[in-house]
Amino acid sequence: MSGDPATDDLLARFAEALGPPFVPLAALWVHGSIAEGTDYRPGRSDLDLVAVLDRPCTTEEERRLIGVHERLARELPLARGLHCSYLPANGLDDPDREHPVWAHQEYYARPVSPVARRELHAFGRVLRGRPIEGLLPPVSDRQLTEFIVGELRESLSGLAASRAELLLQDGWLDYAVLTVARMHITLRDGRLIGKREALDVLRAELDAPEELVADIRRRRYGDAVEGAGSTDEAWRRRRAGLAAHFLGSVVGRLLSSYG
Repeated sequence: MSGDPATDDLLARFAEALGPPFVPLAALWVHGSIAEGTDYRPGRSDLDLVAVLDRPCTTEEERRLIGVHERLARELPLARGLHCSYLPANGLDDPDREHPVWAHQEYYARPVSPVARRELHAFGRVLRGRPIEGLLPPVSDRQLTEFIVGELRESLSGLAASRAELLLQDGWLDYAVLTVARMHITLRDGRLIGKREALDVLRAELDAPEELVADIRRRRYGDAVEGAGSTDEAWRRRRAGLAAHFLGSVVGRLLSSYG
């Protein structure tokens, strides 16, 4: 599926581990970069999965699921980036409903977002069980727009306004800057784009600072890009300031147009 043998081995082992009678599994689907196929980076990209269940898991079954995730993370480093939401089949029609999920080495509850649902319909892949079409209700353009506008207001605008310490961290900075470019394209065109295309959008359409884009490109893809910043603390703080200013400007423009 991925073109990476270690990733494909992990996905096969995970699908086998969830097979009946372990849990009441109706389907196991993949979305995100691993399903889209052009932007997956082994060891850097998350593995995003959705498991559809015939019924909610019992307490004992949830304990088993946690054990599977913990065991795979011990045995296979790639499994630390494996995220899976567990949805009962009778709850698939509500994108606001929270479901159990294993992500970031924790088991908690969150919704399967309209963006994830649109990804599943656009390029999701079936690892096991029933197909996506006919089981997962489609996401309307209005639902997708309302969700993205909400994320702009509640998440990205907060990062921009506070110049938070979070933007000093590579992961948070990359998430915020790349996500706002991806949101821009989805709001304007209805398309979902990957992170590499988002880098091009940042410069060509959103006038992001060249050194900020070069820094992200160098770290994520190993590209030797002129203008990429250093790794010292002074640069990280300057980079966080550039990102905060850029985010504030773009988030404001998008909310004015779509919010």
